[in-house]
Amino acid sequence: MDDTNFDVVVLGTGLTECVLSGLLSINGYKVLHLDRNKFYGGEGASLNLGQIFEEFKKPKPDEARFGKNMYYNVDLVPKALMADGAMVKIMRTTIVERYQMEFLLLDDSFVLKDQKVHKVPANDREALASGLMGFFEKRRAAKFFSMCQTYDPSKPTTKTAADVYKEFGLEANTIEFIGHAVALYSNDDYLKENAHDLIMRCRLYDDSINAYSGHTPYVYPVYGLGELPSTFSRLCAVYNGTYILGADIQGISKTEAGVFQDITFTFPEGDGRSAPQTIQAKAIIGDPSYFPDRVRLANKIVRCVCICSSPVQVLPKGYETAASCQIIIPQSEFKRKNDIYVLQLSGVHKVCPADKFLVLVSTVLEGPDAEKELAPVLAYLKCTIMEKFVRVSDYKLPLDDGKASKMFVTNSMDSATHFEASARNVLEVFERVHGTPYNFDAALTAMPAQQQ
Repeated sequence: MDDTNFDVVVLGTGLTECVLSGLLSINGYKVLHLDRNKFYGGEGASLNLGQIFEEFKKPKPDEARFGKNMYYNVDLVPKALMADGAMVKIMRTTIVERYQMEFLLLDDSFVLKDQKVHKVPANDREALASGLMGFFEKRRAAKFFSMCQTYDPSKPTTKTAADVYKEFGLEANTIEFIGHAVALYSNDDYLKENAHDLIMRCRLYDDSINAYSGHTPYVYPVYGLGELPSTFSRLCAVYNGTYILGADIQGISKTEAGVFQDITFTFPEGDGRSAPQTIQAKAIIGDPSYFPDRVRLANKIVRCVCICSSPVQVLPKGYETAASCQIIIPQSEFKRKNDIYVLQLSGVHKVCPADKFLVLVSTVLEGPDAEKELAPVLAYLKCTIMEKFVRVSDYKLPLDDGKASKMFVTNSMDSATHFEASARNVLEVFERVHGTPYNFDAALTAMPAQQQ
């Protein structure tokens, strides 16, 4: 490399890191993006049939049974996008129009109650017909949701979530439904916290449903989530970002005061440049795997990918043929501490052949045996599993905000059903590096004309 000075070095090409490099490059930063892997996406990559069998060290798949490699785009971290969420808003201001990315709504959203799957109501008609609540409870819930829409975020409440529920006289089953199927909390810890976040989450759910007048708030990219990091990488490259895959990180140097100074790496084998390269920059950003001494383990997450010859068999009457859906299983249904998320996808989203389904399950690991922990859930879903792939990942968080050291560590991907936590992490890290929040309104006007 001729140039050894950059504004920011980014390590890892997971979604969070790629979005950050894209946003920073748009805002005038000179970015060097490195990854020890030879592919984009990191943990958030989408793999074809042969790649996922190889990744999990299984024998080469029989294409006559499973279908061709090219028909699969299997996500290692299954998540949907909230249609009006922060991640979608970031994409609208940066990549969607430019790179003609295509998204489809999931067909439906469901929640498990008393071991029976119910449609999560998307409008007043569905709410009145729903078996999730009794008649009078529906009226109380309607008043709660009305309050969420008229709530003024500039005047945040001082009440806890539990206090607000009590104020509206909501029953325990309704509280579980709202907290887990609408606000999308993975456990009940939020009940003791300020209700502002609960109210804003409920508003986001409603706004996401109304964004495309659909039956669910969730959208999903055609060809899988792996398209997202690679597309943000292309955006960064357009704005003079430099990418090197397969780089071997030799060391990160700091000043005596503990502030980031430079990074040394070697180019990938076969590149022709064998001498180590040292790069100076004003800041460095990376996923937790690059900074093991600057993170803490919050919990472990188990994710299971199932290739199935049939869809799940537990959907309510009238919804049995849903090609795609989300099923939220509150923790109480299987006597757990954390919710379980089920995402079903099909050939409609170009992630598997037309006669196959992907059923993806994720949750916080609570015991020593991941397979045993997921077994009751997979048995309940009654889908015909041809092959399954189970992985346990560490969920790690940085020990500090990185402002003093200029070493900014991102969060691992959580177990949630959506990307809102990742979007918040992107915006938080961007603000720490840039000094001011990301300006959604100015993003498009900042683009050169040929890129708009």
